[in-house]
Amino acid sequence: MRVFTIAVVAAALAVPAFANEKPVELKKAPGVEKVEGNCAACHSLDYIQMNSPFMSAATWDAEVTKMIKAFGAPISDADAEAIKAYLKANYGAPP
Repeated sequence: MRVFTIAVVAAALAVPAFANEKPVELKKAPGVEKVEGNCAACHSLDYIQMNSPFMSAATWDAEVTKMIKAFGAPISDADAEAIKAYLKANYGAPP
């Protein structure tokens, strides 16, 4: 019972910490709906914005391929190409 009480109190204290968070807004461009629909199913879209200064076109290609082949993301070939194109056009590091 004591563990349950501690867990409830901890959860209640954590809720206000999330209250001020703003949802991630990706750049509105062709392919954004594929990114939001596929990528957000497994992880936060914050990763896109946080990693964009370091990601070249080749790195975005490799990252999407890794998500599909290594992590088993259920993304169709057509969606993968749209996601790669969107990420490279909107969040790729300058060459």
